[in-house]
Amino acid sequence: MKLGTKLKISFVIISIIPTLLMSSVVVLLGMWQVNDINSSYDTEIKDFTSLTNPAKLFGNIADKIFNDVEDVLENDVDKIESSEYVEEINGKLLKKFSFMVVTKNDNVVYSGSDKNISDIIEKLPSYSECVDMQNSFYVNGEKQYIVRYHPFTYSDGSQGVVFIFTGIDGIIPQLKVLFIELLIAMILIIFITGIILTIWIYNSVLRPMNRLTEATRKISEGDLDFTLEAEADDEFGKLCDDFEEMRKRLKQSTEDKIRDDEELKELISNISHDLKTPITAIKGYVEGIMDGVADTPEKMDKYIHTIYNKANDMDRLIAELTTYSRIDTNRMPYNFSKVNVDEYFNDCVDELAYELGSKNIKLTYFNYTDKDTIIIADSEQLKRVINNIVSNSVKYIGNKQGTLNIRINDEGDFIRVEIEDNGKGIESKDLPYIFDRFYRTDSSRNSNQGGSGIGLSIVKKIIEAHGGKIWATSRPGTGTAMHFVIRKYVENVVERVNENE
Repeated sequence: MKLGTKLKISFVIISIIPTLLMSSVVVLLGMWQVNDINSSYDTEIKDFTSLTNPAKLFGNIADKIFNDVEDVLENDVDKIESSEYVEEINGKLLKKFSFMVVTKNDNVVYSGSDKNISDIIEKLPSYSECVDMQNSFYVNGEKQYIVRYHPFTYSDGSQGVVFIFTGIDGIIPQLKVLFIELLIAMILIIFITGIILTIWIYNSVLRPMNRLTEATRKISEGDLDFTLEAEADDEFGKLCDDFEEMRKRLKQSTEDKIRDDEELKELISNISHDLKTPITAIKGYVEGIMDGVADTPEKMDKYIHTIYNKANDMDRLIAELTTYSRIDTNRMPYNFSKVNVDEYFNDCVDELAYELGSKNIKLTYFNYTDKDTIIIADSEQLKRVINNIVSNSVKYIGNKQGTLNIRINDEGDFIRVEIEDNGKGIESKDLPYIFDRFYRTDSSRNSNQGGSGIGLSIVKKIIEAHGGKIWATSRPGTGTAMHFVIRKYVENVVERVNENE
C-alpha cells in the first residue's frame, strides 16, 4: 500500500472513525440510560428527549404519583387529610427529587420539603388562580422547580390545592453515570485510535526508517554483508529496494576493487618476472661483449641477435600491457570497415604460415563461406585477436610436432572462426576462466609458458566490441579449439536502391 494511501486512511481513522464510534457509544449508552430512567422513575419516555430535554424529563418523573394523587382527590378526598398518606406519598416523591405541598383555603397545611421554601410558598397561586391555570408552572427561588398542581375541595367544603414540586437544579444519577461513561468512552476511543495509528505509522514509516538508518550506519562502517529487504509495497519499500541495489553494487564494486588490487599485484609480479628474464639475458650478453668473450664475428653476431630478440620480447610485453590498458578503459579506437572474409583470412594465413613453419607447426586452413561474404570489422584489431590466439596455441604446443587448424564456417547470419591446436589442452576446471584478465592455467611461469595472462582477455574484449562472442572447447592431452563469431554484413534496402539508381 502506498504511503499516500496510508495517510488518507490515517485521516479517516483519526477523524471519521472516532466520530462514528462516539456516535454509536452515545446511542447505545443513551438507550441503556433511558431504559434505566424509565425503570427507576416509572416514566414512559421512549426517545432521547429525557436526555436532550431535562425539563421534560424532570416534569415526567413524578407523573405516576401525581396521577395517583389526582385519583385520590377525586374519589377519596378524605385521604389527603391523613398524615400517614401524605407522608407516604411525599416519601415516594423525595426519591424522585420531588416533594408535596398541600394548602387549605390558600394556607399551607403540609410541606414535604426538608428545606426552607418560604420564598417559593409566597409565590404559590391561590385556589382560584389554579382553577384558571394549566396544571403545571415553573418557579424560581434559591432553586428551580417544575410544579404540578391539582385544585380540589375538601369534604367540609374548604378549597385546597396539592402541589408537587420537582427540582431541576440537580442531575439524576443516571445522567451523571452517562456523562462519566461518555467521558471514559471518549478517552478510550481516542487512546485506542492513537495506539492503532501509532503502531501503524511506526510499522509503515518509523520501522523502515530505522532499518534504513541502521543500514546506512553499517555501510559507513564498511559492513556490506547484510540484506535489506522491503517489508511493504510502498514508497519506503521502493526506497529499501533501491538501497539494497545500491548496497549490492557497492559490495560488488568493493569486491571488484579488491580483486583488481590482487590482480594488479599479480600483474606487477608477472611483469617483474617477465621483464627480469630478458633483462638478465641482455645484461649477460652485454657483459660478455664488454669482457671480450664474443671474440669472433660469429659469437658477436649471435650475442647481438640474442639481445635483439630479448628486447623484442620486452617490447611485445609492454605493447600488450598498453593495449589492455586502453581496452580496459574504453580508450581503444576502432576503425570499422567492410572486410571480405575470404581475402582477409587468406592474407592472415599466409603471414602465419612462414612463422609457424619455422616453429615446426603444420598449418591447415579451410574456408566454408562464400567468396563474397562480408563482415564489418576493424581489420587491425581482428588480426590482433588471431595472433593472440595463435601465439597462445604455440605456447602450449611446446616443442613437439604441432598442428594448427583454422576453419571459417558459415553460421547463417554469422561466420564462426575456429582455431584448433594439438597442444596439451586445458583442464575443465580452468576452462570457464581462461578469458578472465590475468588468469593463467599454469602459475609455474616456466620459460615456455610464461606471460602476463591478459592475451585472451584482450581477445574477448575485442570480439565483444565487434558484437560477437568467443568461447573455447578443450580436451586435456589432445588440444584446444577457440571459437568466435562475427555477424555478417547485409546491405540495407536504401543502399540497394541507391546502387540501382
